[in-house]
Amino acid sequence: MNNNDILRSIRYTFDYSDAQMSEIFAQADFEANRAFVTSLLKKDDAEDFKNCNDEMLAVFLNGLINKNRGKKDGPQPEPETEMTNNITFRKLRIALNLKSDDILDILDMADFRLSSHELSAFFRKEGHKHYRQCKDQILRNFLFGLRLKHRPDEKAAD
Repeated sequence: MNNNDILRSIRYTFDYSDAQMSEIFAQADFEANRAFVTSLLKKDDAEDFKNCNDEMLAVFLNGLINKNRGKKDGPQPEPETEMTNNITFRKLRIALNLKSDDILDILDMADFRLSSHELSAFFRKEGHKHYRQCKDQILRNFLFGLRLKHRPDEKAAD
């Protein structure tokens, strides 16, 4: 899934302003001014569009975790240089303090059915025999379900 789309979806779901988005980046010790944030959130064909690379998405999600759960003592985790849907999903689960049942309920809101065993496979280590790669469709439906949960008034518009 496109990193810029993930950022736009999170911003829309939680109704974050540019200043709040900058603050989330700052929570991960990264200075992001308003111009930088808006360039990440622009449509792909805009003149001043900036592509959000994997490391930038990791910084943002680490900042979201710190914002919602508080910073851990000691050195902050280094942002991943390569993000997968599994890592993105895991970081969102941590940031939003979601349990498996919560995630299944969110996916159910988006009319997407998944068993708890299938879900747990996404959060396993990559070498584990039950590990499963999270496809774009699953992450997209999770983000859509989050939007329906946090912006229920928008459901009628779809």
